[in-house]
Amino acid sequence: MASFHSRKTKHRTTFVALLALVCLSVYIFVAPASFLAPPMRHSDSPAADQLAIALETIHNSRVTPGISGISQSRHRLSKGNRPITAPLRLDPSQELAAISSFLASLPQNVLPPTVDATRPVDPQLVLDFDTRSHRVQEEVQAMVEDVWTRNPVFLYSKVYSPLSRELKGILNNLNLYPTPTIIDVDVRDDAAVLFPVLQRLLPFPELPVLLIGGRAVGSIEEVRELEKSGELQKLINASGSTVDGAKRRKPKK
Repeated sequence: MASFHSRKTKHRTTFVALLALVCLSVYIFVAPASFLAPPMRHSDSPAADQLAIALETIHNSRVTPGISGISQSRHRLSKGNRPITAPLRLDPSQELAAISSFLASLPQNVLPPTVDATRPVDPQLVLDFDTRSHRVQEEVQAMVEDVWTRNPVFLYSKVYSPLSRELKGILNNLNLYPTPTIIDVDVRDDAAVLFPVLQRLLPFPELPVLLIGGRAVGSIEEVRELEKSGELQKLINASGSTVDGAKRRKPKK
């Protein structure tokens, strides 16, 4: 009986050994083939292609690390049809032209009381075109030329000022065409803002100030001398206005 159990145990051991040998053989011959087989490409599986596209879309929609959402938005705009432009800054001569054009266009145009006279006026307040346009500098140049062409003789003055009345009399005697554009600052609703703005932009701190072709002529004493010598008339004619032009345009009776 003992010998029978011994033989049975040996048979089981032999069977387990043979089974292990078979498994090892299968692993040796089959496993390398699986490693050598080419991996499945995404193009071989439509589902995998769709997954890859979805992942790429999600990745592109995220904000790039290290770059804020605002910066990335600006970057996208810079590649589009609307280029990013810096805020418009007017130099003093451009600012004077813009304010003069604004005031001369309509009598009801006034500078708001919130304007800080010590700083450049916001271009959006006094310009009638898009200050963010990629052609804004061309628009500004055209505005400067237009305002002094339409208003070749421009006077900033005061109603209650003897010097202003004298200067108005000199211009009136020249019978100019087109007639001078006169802004009486002291009787305007925005006088408290406009006067210090003009003090900052004009070369003379006190009014009246006469502009011919957009350039300040000088003090009232200089204007008197230029008028006596005939140089004032030459400057006016060169600016586009005409001395005695008003007389020539009067209809004959």
